[in-house]
Amino acid sequence: MTKDWVKLLFRNRLTAAGFIIVVLFFILSLLAPLFAPYNLYSQNLDIRLESPSRFHLLGVDDLGRDIMSRIIAGSLISFKVGLITVSISSITGLIIGSVSGYNGGWIDELIMRFIDILLAFPGMLLAISIIAILGPGLDNVIIALCLVGWVGYARLVRGQILSLKEREYVLASRAMGASGARTVIMHIIPNLLSPLIVQATLGVAGAIVAEASLSFLGLGTQAPQPSWGSMLNDGQKYLYMAPHMTAFPGLAIMIVVMGFNFLGDGLRDILDPKNGE
Repeated sequence: MTKDWVKLLFRNRLTAAGFIIVVLFFILSLLAPLFAPYNLYSQNLDIRLESPSRFHLLGVDDLGRDIMSRIIAGSLISFKVGLITVSISSITGLIIGSVSGYNGGWIDELIMRFIDILLAFPGMLLAISIIAILGPGLDNVIIALCLVGWVGYARLVRGQILSLKEREYVLASRAMGASGARTVIMHIIPNLLSPLIVQATLGVAGAIVAEASLSFLGLGTQAPQPSWGSMLNDGQKYLYMAPHMTAFPGLAIMIVVMGFNFLGDGLRDILDPKNGE
């Protein structure tokens, strides 16, 4: 089974590329202190805004700090926000969506109307409003993104359950006296994990972009801690003098997000029950 899964994963070049990108950046984030060539906070004003060279492969910023080291350290923050946000959001959405879809009636109506209210606001604007109340900081960014992000998973799970709960094996389980919770856990959830995994994979990319956007606005990671979004904010003042300050953090965001999108699209094809493989 494992060999078949790996074969399917690497059958498509874009999926394989996405998987490799995600794995490499994940390893890079876990071992950031080992890969960073310089101290993250070490300043050298004598070489500030220096372009890429053999000593500093990606150049230095306005305080003379090595950009490559800070990008590597920033990958840990991006993956931390992405994985924690998606984990909490998907689990919350799974629980609420299961309760809504399986029970139906007024419970379903109440939950869905609440979700409709949340969806009426742009997600990023709602996250900014939450952080404005809680205050800037990485932990508050995660809280805000979780409060905004669970609704998509809840709608997905509810839609899947509305279809699955009328299947023969679910009706047979209920006829045998199984409780609603047991029926959902044992018979319904295993059959809706595939679309949930795909959405979670794509959701990590969205969370990374959201964290970078909030840090760019000064609401996320605070100085001197490195973040790809805050690095973009620092570099915009020197866009013409030192374009490398924005180019390389932006490129890092683009590559990682592209990797998760490629991987998510590939998983959609692999986990599709209609796939003949």
